[in-house]
Amino acid sequence: MNRDTIRQIMVISAMVATLIVNFLSTWLPINGQTAADISNRLPILFVPANYVFGIWGIIYTLLIGFTVYQALPAQREHALLRRIGYWFVLSCVANIIWLLFFHYNQFALSMIAMGALLVTLIMIYRTIGAYGNLTSAARIWVKGAFSVYLGWITVATVANASYVLYDAGWDGFGVTPAVWAVVMLVIATGITGYIVLQYRDWAYAAVILWALAGIVVKQLDGTQLVAITAGVMFAIVVLALTYTIVRRSQNSAALSA
Repeated sequence: MNRDTIRQIMVISAMVATLIVNFLSTWLPINGQTAADISNRLPILFVPANYVFGIWGIIYTLLIGFTVYQALPAQREHALLRRIGYWFVLSCVANIIWLLFFHYNQFALSMIAMGALLVTLIMIYRTIGAYGNLTSAARIWVKGAFSVYLGWITVATVANASYVLYDAGWDGFGVTPAVWAVVMLVIATGITGYIVLQYRDWAYAAVILWALAGIVVKQLDGTQLVAITAGVMFAIVVLALTYTIVRRSQNSAALSA
């Protein structure tokens, strides 16, 4: 058995293990509580409405597609898949550890696992971005999958930090939770703007828009400042996307002239 086959098997095994633990976290559930139960129990203003978390279904569908794609005999020696395979395995390990810590209310430890997950996904994302041209299948099952995954983990990392600070009893230096939520929304939007303008990544932006819309929905009858800010940030991301589309069209027109 050569190294490439071993890598393919390890990616499959890591994906299966992640799916099993995620299934148990919802249907068992682990420690008698789901992620939604924890989210609803703690007054974290950055967290979107419950329905938004349904995006995990899309994420795991894409990741299963990636796992199958990389396991194909024709992709065994694919240079890009060689570079990101073990990063993906590490991301699965971090995902599982995060779930266990989070469900047992070990928020500080879960933040470490979440940080590790974010780092592995950034490494994968940067490697994909530097690779060059991709086939249509690879654009969906490799680039698309990790754009969506990274987009959601960007949101989740900020939310997880909020859990840690709340659990630690941090008083926000006297600043209200609503103001801190606004700060986090601006930071998340700034990161999204960079990704959109630098990489023209619509899939990543779509995930952030989904989360922002969910925050608006959750806070409409709650903290108006957070709802309004999330709405404004939504509009800013849409403008950034529109700008990239117009600029791309202009560049294409100039090249064809």
